[in-house]
Amino acid sequence: MLRTLPVLLLLTVPAVAADWPQFLGPNRDSTTPDKFPAWKDKPKEVWKKAVGEAHSSPVVANGLVYVFAKVDKKEAESLTAFDAKTGEEKWTKSYERAKFTPPFGNGPRGTPTVDGDRVFTLGSTGLLTCWDAKSGEQKWQTDTLKEFGAKNLFFGVSTSPTVVGKVVVLMVGGKGAGVVGVDKETGKAVWQSTDDRASYASPIVVGDKNSELVFLTGDHVRSLKADLGKEVWKHPFVDALLESSTTPVKAGDLYVVGSVKSGSIGVRVKGSEVEQVWKNEKLTCYFSTPVVVGDYLYMVNGEAKFPGGTLVMRCVEAKSGKVMWEKADVGTYHAAFVKTGDGKLLLHDDKGNLKLLEPNEKEYKELASSKVCGTTWAHPAVSDGKIYLRDEKTLYCLEVK
Repeated sequence: MLRTLPVLLLLTVPAVAADWPQFLGPNRDSTTPDKFPAWKDKPKEVWKKAVGEAHSSPVVANGLVYVFAKVDKKEAESLTAFDAKTGEEKWTKSYERAKFTPPFGNGPRGTPTVDGDRVFTLGSTGLLTCWDAKSGEQKWQTDTLKEFGAKNLFFGVSTSPTVVGKVVVLMVGGKGAGVVGVDKETGKAVWQSTDDRASYASPIVVGDKNSELVFLTGDHVRSLKADLGKEVWKHPFVDALLESSTTPVKAGDLYVVGSVKSGSIGVRVKGSEVEQVWKNEKLTCYFSTPVVVGDYLYMVNGEAKFPGGTLVMRCVEAKSGKVMWEKADVGTYHAAFVKTGDGKLLLHDDKGNLKLLEPNEKEYKELASSKVCGTTWAHPAVSDGKIYLRDEKTLYCLEVK
């Protein structure tokens, strides 16, 4: 089902090269131009600040670090801006939300998106908020679950806002509003598309002039036109636990998506036709998004075992899904990759370890490792030579020399 409102012309807004303005970085592919040497001493702690509860990741734009979190002892969520160089708190603003106590943390899971002079956040109960990036003034707020007739997810709304030109796009999961686009100036609906259930994942922007969005919804891996929400292609892919959380990855001419119970698949698209090239049920990704280096995927795989499992890092041939090698015990539930400007990998696991790896299709090669924080499920941000990461209580700015 597809319903559209008047169309807004979409124009891409380039990010500042040193910024990390959204989940997984400027291109949402976990890639930075920054390079880091193999350190001998523990990375330097430039500054640290106490922050509220969240699995949401920090983002960096225009000299500020933004952190989205739950307000302590209140049913409220806050956005705080820190000076990226000094850690000085510039402002913090909050709003009340409906009572919500999901398993594994009460704070927001979706990461803020900075677009020019505005910041967009999507909270655990579906409140989409537009903030002034300099002052924290709230411009508008939309209750997306109420507006589009959708139910919350078991762990709470987790997708991160995606800005394409004048539209903010997000998964909602309502009837005829599986995915919606709203005007970033007003929060009003521009288009509504699909009957797909929402997942916990965030989309990527692809195509000529950033014309398409590729989603892993609760029912499909699918592409929609960014301006109208019109379907381009789709392929069924349903996780047995309905907990798909990984961002789609473009690897050569394939799109790769993973889930916690159904493994990973690689699909090739020609027009509106989709061919599933491979499937590997062994490649179960909970919420760690793979990263592409050359012809290979580096991913962290594990199972939904509680109170805790163990993660395996694997090098996988992108064109076939074939496992080249694996390294056991790289975390419990989550570990996040960042590909550096010289093709190395930073790996930050949920036990608080930061590692520098040399990608190699024949073997695991670790160049440096240090414990830098407490337990965490948040993805790090990299900007202007610094690494920004958070654990359950603290935001850190690290420098590697």
